[in-house]
Amino acid sequence: MIEDDGHYFCCNGCQGVFHLLSDQGLDGFYKKLGNEKLAPPSQQYEDSSNFDAPAFYERFVKVNDEGFSEVSLIIEGIHCSACVWLNEKALINMDGVIATNINYTNNKAKIVWDDDVVKLSAIIDMIRAIGYDAYPYDASLQEEKANQERKDYYLRIAVAIFATMNMMTIMVAQYAGYFSGISESVKHILNMGEWVLSTPVLFYSGWPFFKGMYYGIKTKTVNMDTLVATGSLLTYIYSIYITITRSGEAYFDSVTMIVTFVLVGKFLEALSKKSIADTLDIMSQHLVSDVKVVEDEAIVTKNVNDVAVGDIIVVSAGDRVALDGEVIEGSGNFDESSLTGESDPIFKESGDNIISGTVSVDADIKYCVTKDYAHSTMSNIVSLLENAMNNKPKIQQLANKLSEYFSSTILLLSLFTFIGWYLYSTNFEQSFMIAISVIVIACPCALALATPVATLVGLSIASKRGILFKEAAQLETMANATVLALDKTGTITQGRPEVVNEKIYREFDKALLYALLLNSKHPIAKAVATYIYEDDILCYDVESLKNIASQGITAMYNAKMLAGGNAKLMRTIGLDVQTDTDNSEFYFAYGGELLAKYELFDMPREDAKEAIANIKKMGIEIVMLTGDHLQSAKKVAALVGIENVAAELTPEQKADYINTLHNEGKSVVMAGDGVNDILALASSDIAIAMGNGSDIAIEVSDVVLLNDTFSSLYDSFKISRRTFRMIKQNLGLSLVYNGITIPLAMAGYVIPLIAAISMSISSLLVVGNSMRIKLGYKD
Repeated sequence: MIEDDGHYFCCNGCQGVFHLLSDQGLDGFYKKLGNEKLAPPSQQYEDSSNFDAPAFYERFVKVNDEGFSEVSLIIEGIHCSACVWLNEKALINMDGVIATNINYTNNKAKIVWDDDVVKLSAIIDMIRAIGYDAYPYDASLQEEKANQERKDYYLRIAVAIFATMNMMTIMVAQYAGYFSGISESVKHILNMGEWVLSTPVLFYSGWPFFKGMYYGIKTKTVNMDTLVATGSLLTYIYSIYITITRSGEAYFDSVTMIVTFVLVGKFLEALSKKSIADTLDIMSQHLVSDVKVVEDEAIVTKNVNDVAVGDIIVVSAGDRVALDGEVIEGSGNFDESSLTGESDPIFKESGDNIISGTVSVDADIKYCVTKDYAHSTMSNIVSLLENAMNNKPKIQQLANKLSEYFSSTILLLSLFTFIGWYLYSTNFEQSFMIAISVIVIACPCALALATPVATLVGLSIASKRGILFKEAAQLETMANATVLALDKTGTITQGRPEVVNEKIYREFDKALLYALLLNSKHPIAKAVATYIYEDDILCYDVESLKNIASQGITAMYNAKMLAGGNAKLMRTIGLDVQTDTDNSEFYFAYGGELLAKYELFDMPREDAKEAIANIKKMGIEIVMLTGDHLQSAKKVAALVGIENVAAELTPEQKADYINTLHNEGKSVVMAGDGVNDILALASSDIAIAMGNGSDIAIEVSDVVLLNDTFSSLYDSFKISRRTFRMIKQNLGLSLVYNGITIPLAMAGYVIPLIAAISMSISSLLVVGNSMRIKLGYKD
């Protein structure tokens, strides 16, 4: 027993519901109970304290960067958007719960909470108290759960179809008798037969709808289950009255048809949603749980969570790589198709990086771990996909608002329809069946499915092509983008510049330049270092290293300044140099004297010109933002078909340029790969990081292109626009459907049977239309 401010509760869940109802102004519910006590839920659940066990936390609970706990759960019993709303509302009102996002397509909830304020067991108790249940999301268990759900559907559908087929035999006799004449006794026998057949259909096959209606009433929400259960039950009761009194026409056939068609529609909808959501499960299955680690010259098996950075892992042919690392022994080919979508194996040897989630085709290697499990590439990809699928686009939030009031409005319209028709015709039977048709034909599911199904299809296609959206909402933002800003080096170009000309002003010790270059990660610095490298080159220790963004690097050696960079850096230290080439330039000075100049050219990516042309055809303005000098920038821009170029920009100036575009009312996508792009990426509406980019650039980005090709950039726009177009079409379809069919039903032109068929078809139309996003993409 739990005491709270003079109130006593049997469990934390009931306590949570009390506070939820009180906060919503619904505490009058308890006054109506009087002295009656509410019994604890009768359904037997697993002890919720198991969710607080250390073993459970180790396997399923993560701690995010803010120090809050995160868990992914599957919530059982969700039937429509109203169920999603109720669960999110109940949980977010709990003290200590930071965020709750539930994906309607797969019933998966991501919950973030403060473990010092509320325990996970209390959250589970709350979910159960409002009529649902939850269990941890585990990709390996999902198929088993899905099979159980399918078997349940099969049995319920089999009963419904068997009864409906036999019902049709009786219906033939009834309709034949209606036109040719039939005695009351025979008609009564046929009605009794229909009564017997319709009963198991309504109460067994239709049980999921009644269960959903019960919890809807309990929590004062109206959902799709309420509409189906109300329509079929009222028709059933009315038909019993007709059968017993032997007056009028019974409609048991409508009862079986309503339940059968809606149940079959829900089953097909569930299958469609599962096939769409399987992408995440497939990606999760690429996570490896155990690896072979070298310890004291012996090989031992360890859980991936116990492996530390610096450990040596053994990978044999056919093994899947569990953690990111660097090859230190052996060589061979690796299949990276699960990450990049590229089918050709990639050869790796000593010194090369290997990525978690890839598969050794023929390689027997040893590699040194460079990232622990929590930060490995595949683990991050799965986390990104989970977050993307759980975060709702703005347009979906609008659809959910409409769905929230939809079912209640339909019940009121049905009541007004009955009253209006009865006052007009004084025919109770006709008025009643028209009102039932209004209830049955309305479909909140189509509205609820309009956004999440299309979003999930879009995210699925993108992930299979190595394009990772960190949030589903970014699909909508990117679809509305008007400007694409591109960094030059490493984004438009290959990021592998080569020295094409060397000019020595005075002979010098190249080991000085080499020592300076070793402290820079810029592609130009690496290219010059590679060019001047010799086997016997010395490596001096330099001091006071300083990287100057968009200019170069300086250091001190023997109390003199070493400086390497572009013309702007040379002018900054007092050396007047003139740019006279359309190649990139790298100058080297020591002790205030200019010693050498290197000209470099970085070839554009092979697919850049075609992809840029395709993006332009979409009506998107493209601009190049670079720290390089104008002549070099224009040379690359001309090769790939870009007219707008802004050169010699510092990171701050790149960000200012994007903010200027915002002030003009434009929506900007920025694609970059380096540390010097971070400010611009952070300032844009959508930040895209190329797969070979710096870790920090990938961290601040909204979209990551794993396969590092320009065609992926075009695909990301294409998928975003196609997905958003389908979302708008789905919303249009559902609104047009309801806008046409509900008035037709109210006018008396639709019988309950046709209403049930129409309701199911509308949901399947939305799912089918969403699948059109896949057209033109091969799996």
